[in-house]
Amino acid sequence: MDFIDQIKVLAAKIPSLSMNIKTEEATKNALVLPLLNILGYNVFDPTEVVPEFTTDYGTKKGEKVDYAIFRDGKPVILIECKNIDADLDIVHASQLFRYFTVSDAKIGILTNGIIYRFFTDIDAPNKMDEKAFLEINLLDIKEPLINELKRFQKESFNIDDLASVACDLKYTKEIKLILANEINNPSEEFVKFFAKKVKDGVFTQSVRDKFTIITKNALNQFINDRINDRLKFAMTDTVSSTSNTNDNIEKPQTETENVVQDEIVTTDKELECYYIVKSILREDIDIKRITIRDKKNYCGILLDDNNRRPICRLYFNTKNKYLGLFVDNKNEEKVSIVDLNDIYNYADKLKTTISNYENNNKI
Repeated sequence: MDFIDQIKVLAAKIPSLSMNIKTEEATKNALVLPLLNILGYNVFDPTEVVPEFTTDYGTKKGEKVDYAIFRDGKPVILIECKNIDADLDIVHASQLFRYFTVSDAKIGILTNGIIYRFFTDIDAPNKMDEKAFLEINLLDIKEPLINELKRFQKESFNIDDLASVACDLKYTKEIKLILANEINNPSEEFVKFFAKKVKDGVFTQSVRDKFTIITKNALNQFINDRINDRLKFAMTDTVSSTSNTNDNIEKPQTETENVVQDEIVTTDKELECYYIVKSILREDIDIKRITIRDKKNYCGILLDDNNRRPICRLYFNTKNKYLGLFVDNKNEEKVSIVDLNDIYNYADKLKTTISNYENNNKI
């Protein structure tokens, strides 16, 4: 299982685990330490991951930060943990601020086990910034940010590279926030910029009021158009993959089958699961060989668009959702899934199915 899949498996467990996490210690044990383990750090080695790390600050003695990750005998990352229910207000980072100044660490992490905020010293040397340069929410996983998290893996961690990357991430994050605010509530300066581009004349109050609405609508339409273009591209890629198959693999559909197929609608959830399966298997096989074929009672995900090579089946037409798996002797095993991310829990079985097909085993 690759890094992103491991992160998604951990994230999928959070809703059920959170019901039993009542303390900061439980948050550390159930969520924070497993993430450090995924990042490649040995949480049982006190020379690598130091719990309750103490650094005296001025007259303050014996204060502790929850974890320090060491390299070459020096702390490189400080981690302050809060209870899973805690809001990560900047006040909660006070110990990080103090320790950052007097230690060799260049990365500070504030977390409640779900949200991870990463800090460094972009604004002033040896003084931790008040704004995080990276924020990861495991309940709202954005793959590009997960790729940034890879930089903190033990095997790839490089503080010199992170210095420039952190700067780019911080300013990118702040510009995105500005854009989000302008889209939701365009400022006068923002509206005036566009109005001057398309309309001559004085920028009066009435023009401002009119173009505030026009600008907001135009931005939302532009975003929706881009999303639709991406979806069309994804669907075209899917159709193309389905059509580029070997005629000897399957008999062509009869006219009756085509009529039935026209009555079937592939839902967004089925498509999302299709993309999840492609994501899981992308390192094992050319994802263009993974196709989707919807039926009346289930939606099939196939290898080479061949019904004799089912990867899995999606049973989403009933109240309870099921995933059909194929591992041995073509016997189908149905497992219940509550959330689409549950599919990541069966990544190994999906990979085994592909491996068996590729090795020409009869399953």
